[in-house]
Amino acid sequence: MLCNKNKIALVDCNSFYVSCERLFNTSIIKKPVIVLSSNDGCVISRSTEAKILGIKMGEPYFKVKKIVKKNNVKVFSSNYSLYGDISRRVMKTLKQFSPKIEIYSIDEAFLDLSSIKDKDLLEYGSRIRKTILKWTGIPTSIGIATTKTLSKIANHIAKKDNLGVINLINTQQIDKILKKIKINDVWGVGRQLTQFYIKNGINTAYQLKKMPDDWIKKNTNVFGGRTAMELKGLSCISLETYQEKRKNCCVSRSFGRKVTKLEELNESVTTHCLNAAEKIRLDNQTTKKITVFIKTNPFQKDKNYYVNSKDIDLPIRTNDSIELVKQALIALKCIYKKGYKYQKVGIIFSALNDVDIYKKNLFSLINSEEKRKKLMKAIDYTNNKYGRNALSIAHAGLKKKWNIKRQHYSKIDTACFDFLPIVKIA
Repeated sequence: MLCNKNKIALVDCNSFYVSCERLFNTSIIKKPVIVLSSNDGCVISRSTEAKILGIKMGEPYFKVKKIVKKNNVKVFSSNYSLYGDISRRVMKTLKQFSPKIEIYSIDEAFLDLSSIKDKDLLEYGSRIRKTILKWTGIPTSIGIATTKTLSKIANHIAKKDNLGVINLINTQQIDKILKKIKINDVWGVGRQLTQFYIKNGINTAYQLKKMPDDWIKKNTNVFGGRTAMELKGLSCISLETYQEKRKNCCVSRSFGRKVTKLEELNESVTTHCLNAAEKIRLDNQTTKKITVFIKTNPFQKDKNYYVNSKDIDLPIRTNDSIELVKQALIALKCIYKKGYKYQKVGIIFSALNDVDIYKKNLFSLINSEEKRKKLMKAIDYTNNKYGRNALSIAHAGLKKKWNIKRQHYSKIDTACFDFLPIVKIA
């Protein structure tokens, strides 16, 4: 049933990865900063100052090196453990302001503000923004509207507004605003749909809003229809406050350099397996199937391309790191071939389900199983307190020469006391 009484806020962290790096390095505030993807490949986060210089999102790093050098742009390799921790703090803070929240991405969340009076929305949004900045140090922009699509547009405007909060509910300027929003900037309108709309003379959000319902139904799919309805202020995309647990878990990385030795592949698979096992334990899940895959570079000059994978069905569901690593290494040994320069390796846990769904297996050793559970719990507790891989197993190795390329890594670890700010008392 359609309803136009919703009050939905989209809270978006500004240049999130850059903001996280600035938390622990005040010298780069108000200076051009970029963060690179894995193996320092592409630009995935830019400060406002870097955007002004013309550095584009997703642009390969080698293409912007001249701009970086000329303008003394500060460059950082990605630090996803840091970004994930700061994101959890931001989302936990947001839950103080609304019981109904949809965590949309690592740096975005939708909030249901239906209980807030219309006249108080702008002030309430400002309070949310100030609280997040005070409690986490992360600057945000907030867009408030009657639908999720309109709140996305409001947020788009808020990023350029000094107040950082835009409320489109009950505004008489909505059509004027939509006329300035390009069709490719509308949430849910992808590249192909953008091209289709432009061919049909639809260049702005306002023009899409004004298209007849019959034309929308005939020429677009159900998602396109929802977008058009939401631009009219009719809520068709509800908040997904319940987060479904993952059906599978994949951990993979491209190597910082080509790898040829089985020993180094063993280290990489072990590391990925430990990380994946930690993730499913955090969700109270177990796995029944493991897939290990390896591949070389398909674009290498000698055209010596090789890709393969191996599945292993486990006799008993588990989230035990030691058992999972053991099976993963068996799978890797089956598909490894000498003479190849491997670019990437990964592991997938599938057929995931809750720990409590399946009872004890007839052939499992109860005492041994309880001991292993306690061991996994101790490992997770230690790694959470002292940093990932504080406790590991020997197969993961120590030097990890195969690891991803991080020439500009800040090495910030929020689980380490050495990174806590020092307060000097006069």
